[in-house]
Amino acid sequence: MRPLNLQSVFDFIYAQIGPQFHAKKIAKIRNLTLDDVIKRKNPYLFRAKSTNSAHDFIKSVLDATVSSGEETTFGNFLENVAIFVCEKVYDGRKSGVVGLDLEFEDNGSKYLISIKSGPNWGNSGQIKNLVNNFNTAKKTLATSGGAANMNIICVEACCYGIDNVPHKGTHLKLCGQSFWELISGGRESLYKDIIEPLGHMAKERNDEIELLCSEKLNIFTAAFVERFCDAGIINWDRLIRFNSGKK
Repeated sequence: MRPLNLQSVFDFIYAQIGPQFHAKKIAKIRNLTLDDVIKRKNPYLFRAKSTNSAHDFIKSVLDATVSSGEETTFGNFLENVAIFVCEKVYDGRKSGVVGLDLEFEDNGSKYLISIKSGPNWGNSGQIKNLVNNFNTAKKTLATSGGAANMNIICVEACCYGIDNVPHKGTHLKLCGQSFWELISGGRESLYKDIIEPLGHMAKERNDEIELLCSEKLNIFTAAFVERFCDAGIINWDRLIRFNSGKK
């Protein structure tokens, strides 16, 4: 184990948050089409909310689409930050095991980690699949030369949040501070330390994103009115046939 150089983590975040998060988010918004945002969201919900304004409908579905993609993109970036931290301290590396993200060794133990955004990331079926991945990995590694004599510890890791019952029987669930402390060699403050650099260039990029979203909102609203409105009112029959009808 090596002590963590916090500045190297900051430098990684400064260098990578632009291309790995902001730029990808901007590219996804640029590539969105009206059909994308209409087909990805539930029209029944908006009808139940008595939405009759084309502008309000498009703004709601556009915001929901952007937010959904944003969470995935940022989650992938934060996973890369975690892998970088673990690499510097424990020679951690991207896992080659199906369904897992990170692995490292320390004190005779091998850690197999699946990194999630927050503690409520999946349903019962997805959690069951994760446990199956852990069990399969443990069986495989128990018979391999490199890890046959090691204590194998499986970790469901969450970048934020709290779980006060970390021992799940089949594996550990470490959230927020506990996860960042594990991969950084015990640095208790790391979960707070990374907040400041994550805001690097945020205002400038957010101004660019806001302008782009306004552009998309205006273009999509005009196209939506032309295709799905009669005399300025949403034709829900036409809209639901486009969204859910058989082709």
